[in-house]
Amino acid sequence: MHTFTAVFLAALLLTTATRLWLGIRHIRHIRAHRDNVPQEFAVQINLPAHQKAADYSSAKTRLHMAHAVIDALLLLALTLGGVLQQLSDWWAERLGDGLAFGMALIISVALIVSAVEIPMNLYRTFVIEARFGFNQMTPILFVVDLLKQALLATVFGVPLLFCVLWLMAKMGQNWWFYVWLAWVAFNVLVLAIYPTYIAPLFNKFSPMENPELKTRVERLLTKCGFKSQGLFVMDGSKRSNHGNAYFTGFGTAKRIVFFDTLLSRLEPAEIEAVLAHELGHYKLYHVIKRMLLIFAVSLAFLWLLSVLMNEPWFYQGLGVTTLSTSMALLLFFMITPVFTFLLQPLLSAYSRMHEYEADQYAVQYSSASDLMQALVKLYKDNASTLTPDPLHSAFYDSHPPAALRIARLQGATRN
Repeated sequence: MHTFTAVFLAALLLTTATRLWLGIRHIRHIRAHRDNVPQEFAVQINLPAHQKAADYSSAKTRLHMAHAVIDALLLLALTLGGVLQQLSDWWAERLGDGLAFGMALIISVALIVSAVEIPMNLYRTFVIEARFGFNQMTPILFVVDLLKQALLATVFGVPLLFCVLWLMAKMGQNWWFYVWLAWVAFNVLVLAIYPTYIAPLFNKFSPMENPELKTRVERLLTKCGFKSQGLFVMDGSKRSNHGNAYFTGFGTAKRIVFFDTLLSRLEPAEIEAVLAHELGHYKLYHVIKRMLLIFAVSLAFLWLLSVLMNEPWFYQGLGVTTLSTSMALLLFFMITPVFTFLLQPLLSAYSRMHEYEADQYAVQYSSASDLMQALVKLYKDNASTLTPDPLHSAFYDSHPPAALRIARLQGATRN
């Protein structure tokens, strides 16, 4: 066996086993606390709601575990199973070894991966989400969304892919830097046009009409020094009963969006507190910090790819005999998650730190008790478990566990 093959298999086994072990831990921990509502939530959340959240979280975790196994099997089939090499040979016979070959190879793999994802998305939407009363998606809307996503991938993804492969072929040894510049420009472009041109393809955005709430929100925006294109209500109930709020875009394209489901469940003061938290992310530059981190990591990864793509062992160890820039690009980004999974708690911790900071910002401009009330309502309405396994949470949760988050806010009310 090739040395790198053994390294790859060991890393894949470790990552998959860890994902399954974390899932088992999470389900066991939730079940152990299923019949007792944590004391700090007992007033607002009753036992049936707590048990619903436990069952919902367990069902999602089981699907995630199945996803881990399917991901591993698909990766093995594509690499050591020879599917990538067969696709490479098939396209090479018809298109030679130019840009058309590279694009055809990568697009065909993307289609295979997407085809595998569709059944899992169907199960998640029409079985799990429907079972727990969250799904509002119809089969027709599901198909329409798929077609729109495919259209967007064609309009934006295909030109980006052509640009990347062209730069890799024409820019010499420093191609990785030029590709990185193109990648950064692409992300900034998407961020700029998303609110106005992309999001409306999937949802309807209407100006906020509630005068009392609008006045309250505008007062908060003035207090925080935040200017946007406007306040919008999104028809989130078109697909799901989950509630949320967010702001998107940058510069003059900034806009604040509330799910209609959120507005129907929270009091005006609670909505104001949730918005103050979201504004905290903006005012504390969390979005920019995350983007800069992603850009820095992507630059390092592209440089690493530029080194590996010239090493025959990189291809041979993954079951490929044909060396090409498109094949190197595919292999690298397919196996990177296998080798970086154990670093995930670092990214989760970084994200949770930002959530705590945004909470602290929110209590400066709104009521901590209102934010706590809003969060508890959202935990209940979204069936978020109050008792996650700590280790599972450290890997996967971008937000702090409910108990820790509420405890910090209670501390803020006493200070």
